[in-house]
Amino acid sequence: MGGSDTRGGSRNLILAAMIFAVAMTFIDQTIVSIAAPEIQKQLHLTSTGTQWAINAYLLSLAALFAFGGRLADTAGHRKMVTLGVILFAGASAMCGLTPKGSLAEAWIVTFRVIQGAGGAIMFPAALAIVVQTFELRERGRALAIFFGIAGGLTAIGPILGGYLTQWTWRAIFWVNLPVAAIALILIVISKPSTVHRPARMDYKGLALIASGVALSVFGFQQSSIWGWSDPGTWACIIVGAALLVVFYFVQLRTESPLIEVRIFKIRPFLVENIVLGIAMLVFIPVFFFASEYAQIALGKTPSNAGVYILYFFIGFVIAAQIGGRMLDRIGAKRPVVLGCAISAVGFYLWAGKVTGLDFNTQQWYIIIAGAGMGMMLGPASTDAVNRASRLSYGEASGITQTVRNYAASLGLAILGSILVSQVRSHVTKSLISLGEPAARAHREASSIAQSRGGSGSTASIPHFVRLDFAQATQTVFYVMAAIMAAAAIAGMIGLRAGVQEETTQATEAETA
Repeated sequence: MGGSDTRGGSRNLILAAMIFAVAMTFIDQTIVSIAAPEIQKQLHLTSTGTQWAINAYLLSLAALFAFGGRLADTAGHRKMVTLGVILFAGASAMCGLTPKGSLAEAWIVTFRVIQGAGGAIMFPAALAIVVQTFELRERGRALAIFFGIAGGLTAIGPILGGYLTQWTWRAIFWVNLPVAAIALILIVISKPSTVHRPARMDYKGLALIASGVALSVFGFQQSSIWGWSDPGTWACIIVGAALLVVFYFVQLRTESPLIEVRIFKIRPFLVENIVLGIAMLVFIPVFFFASEYAQIALGKTPSNAGVYILYFFIGFVIAAQIGGRMLDRIGAKRPVVLGCAISAVGFYLWAGKVTGLDFNTQQWYIIIAGAGMGMMLGPASTDAVNRASRLSYGEASGITQTVRNYAASLGLAILGSILVSQVRSHVTKSLISLGEPAARAHREASSIAQSRGGSGSTASIPHFVRLDFAQATQTVFYVMAAIMAAAAIAGMIGLRAGVQEETTQATEAETA
């Protein structure tokens, strides 16, 4: 059956259905962080509980993506998209209905985990449907639209969150319900038809990868709370990584594995996942750090902070279309390498302007950073999935999404630690220069750093703290520039020029 099989509906309608299906997962990666202070206040959550209201979703998503991809390939892609949408929407509704009182914390964290599980089941299946619906030569353009809109929704999350929270924080979850309804209606109308193969589920592999990813990501997430010197942080990361190594070797000996790990012998698949892993250290974290900078250093409201991030989205969406067309015409290498390089330049120039505390001098550099990311993200993801057999598209997309989410968690932890360290250092120096004793200055700076510039209204934050936070953000953005430069080098060295040809399972064994 050819990739252009469109029985029961047009390809564009199928693409629209899949975009609406995954839209919720991308919005929810960032929307809750904006509403977190209001959620904590209204539900009387602890700081740890609030942190978990954000992290539980990302953790569940990362841990179960591989399972979702395998399930889609074995049980049917349309069935899993539908199940995932229903599960995600149902959990969203329940999050919005979180009761006040002693049940609140356990309630919202539990349903955030279920949201993540719904997303992990839905996304690989949706991506596999898009890949199977479009011929190889048209896939770049189709997935540029898919990833362009999806990536843009990640940026829109904070904007939407800011405005909805002014009405009620519960609306940030309820907004998913009409989106889910549209997705389900479009799925029924378009009737996407794909190939899948029934097979036994590898529950041993599932337990190993879910535990390994969850434990190590948990360690990265908790590093900002426990600190890198805490043995618990390193115990979680090391044990989690060890379980992933065990998972790899168990999969090699399993007859019907959860992940066919030999797919990493396909050189372009391996390289694209390396590039994606490096780039994702930056992509999700930039929304969090840019939002904090806009609110603390520039004194913007949450909704206006979202508008600040919108400039990144403008560059992203426009360049995503260019990158997709380049992929179809000349292959993945040029848009991936060029996109990473452009993004590195954008972050470098952006970093140079943040300490001026003037948004108007930053706009074009934010657009450039977003454009580079948009140009490379779709082609890298598409090229990786294209390397799989038609019967393994869900599995391949599950692998790439696991890599992306794992790297995003690592990026948030590492870059977050750099930010806290830099804020502490700059604020300590400022307080000492204002006459504070060194010991007291260090204690106050540590408190300010952990609260990301202080609590309460941004109007109450002293100007020197705003400037110190901007200087710390500048360091983070310079590191992001270096990370994107490293991704460009990895793509330059590892990828080959040229358009990919249709392949079969037999011919995909290229490893050179």
